[in-house]
Amino acid sequence: MANAMIENVSDTAFWVAHYRGIESKRSNALFHDPLAAVLAGDRGRSIAEAMPRPFLTEWVVAVRTRIIDEFVKGAVGRGVDTVLNLGAGLDTRPYRMDLPPKLHWIEADYPAMIDYKENLLSQEKPRFGLQRVKCDLANDEERKSVLSDVNAKSQKFLVLTEGVVPYLSLDAAGALADDLRSLNHAAYWIVDYLSPQLLKYRERMMSDKMQNAPFLFRPTDWFGFFEQHGWHREEIRYFGEEGDRLGRKIRMPFLALIATIARALVSSAERQNFKNAAGYALMVPK
Repeated sequence: MANAMIENVSDTAFWVAHYRGIESKRSNALFHDPLAAVLAGDRGRSIAEAMPRPFLTEWVVAVRTRIIDEFVKGAVGRGVDTVLNLGAGLDTRPYRMDLPPKLHWIEADYPAMIDYKENLLSQEKPRFGLQRVKCDLANDEERKSVLSDVNAKSQKFLVLTEGVVPYLSLDAAGALADDLRSLNHAAYWIVDYLSPQLLKYRERMMSDKMQNAPFLFRPTDWFGFFEQHGWHREEIRYFGEEGDRLGRKIRMPFLALIATIARALVSSAERQNFKNAAGYALMVPK
């Protein structure tokens, strides 16, 4: 499927939306996203079919979506009046989450992604205030303008960068972190965590499929990087531990199961490192 390869970072939104649609059909779904399949369309399905380890991606998307949902609910419960979703992709939380009607939700992404989404969702009604902003986050002027506007109009806001930071260079991630830290009303930031070991594994498994959208964010010390840029980890939820908590252990085919049995023979510390290889962190300003 030549047309199924990832052509740019935006294509990953179709890929992820496809798996949110699959999760929503499960009898024990961790969330329900009825619009995901509509947005993913044939593009999302064809990308998913071309990628290795579909069982792993399906599991990761389900668990990560639930983690972020719970972080968002918690932050809103602590007084957040605005959520800024940077690189929103095909996220549909404003249409499916039970949050206060007075909440203001802002999505920022490339113009083509915004246009695509607005066209398909034109007849759908969000559950709270929703605004979409066309913005290239790599453009310093555009990014700073969006952030300044949100800060001026909010009392306490949460920043969500789901699946965004891994694609940024260290310099670009640092610039974003500094920009966010300079905003006096930015109270929380939800950001991806990936261990160096997982990054190496992903590169081996996915390099030929993701050459147009490689992971660039590879700090020597992930937590130290954000500390240096003014952000402290308040909480982190790892996929392995959250999968156990939610009763959603990863489903694996036979060969992967053999590998898991082999891992059971290593030390408990090594098994814990495997469980803690990736997740999402809720960051707060230092």
